[in-house]
Amino acid sequence: MKPNSKILVIAGSDSSGGAGIQADIKTITALGSYAMTAITAVTSQNTTGVISILSIPPKEISKQIEFTSRDIKPDAIKIGMLHSVEVIHTVLNSLKKINVKKIILDPVMVAKGGTELINKHSIKILKSKLIKKVSLITPNIPEAEILTKTKIYSVDDMLYAGKLLLKLGASNVLIKGGHLKSNVMQDVFINKKELKIFKNNKINTKNTHGTGCTLSSAIATYYSCGKTLKKSCEMAIKYVNHSIGTGPKYGKGHGPINHLSTLNINKKFKWKM
Repeated sequence: MKPNSKILVIAGSDSSGGAGIQADIKTITALGSYAMTAITAVTSQNTTGVISILSIPPKEISKQIEFTSRDIKPDAIKIGMLHSVEVIHTVLNSLKKINVKKIILDPVMVAKGGTELINKHSIKILKSKLIKKVSLITPNIPEAEILTKTKIYSVDDMLYAGKLLLKLGASNVLIKGGHLKSNVMQDVFINKKELKIFKNNKINTKNTHGTGCTLSSAIATYYSCGKTLKKSCEMAIKYVNHSIGTGPKYGKGHGPINHLSTLNINKKFKWKM
């Protein structure tokens, strides 16, 4: 099976394998594309939380992005954890040099266990500069609240926040509705011409570690293969829901989802001793 496209992921590492770069690689590979990485930070964590974050020097981040892309040109880029002003500026400068048009930004701000992954000054730069340079931004409700300085209690509030993000310069917005208290999962996709609310039954589980990373990487993968952004969001949401529903239930806290949920192996293997 030959990869359908090439994706560069710029994000942090998760030692437990459920989120971050590890989830991104699993997602992109499971959906049939080729994953490359530029690691922005190394975290020590498990399903119960994060105990440490080691920043990668900005120069090394830019080398990863530019040297990799010089050899293998990405069809799309997924951006995750950017924890400092220096890192955001570094990524912006590198993006100018490699000139890739399809960019998905997952504005990672807080880990599942509550650990803050970005400071206030960095959020300001992300709002004023980075969201204008990407194809799609995919905040969850807490992230959308931080970015828009509003409170979100309903789908109408999500729509209002989405419009505010468009005013800030975003081209397309997907606000994930998993934090709303409802039996129905509603995700809002919006741009200046389109509005689509994706509805699915919410799966009752605590094992949702890495869903945001997985969703944004899945969108980047489908988008890189020629799907529209709206269709890419629809397909990625289905993939994530299926992955949550078939999760392996690992760990004592917020466990990972099943990134192999769409993979079927038809051949029979025989072990030779």
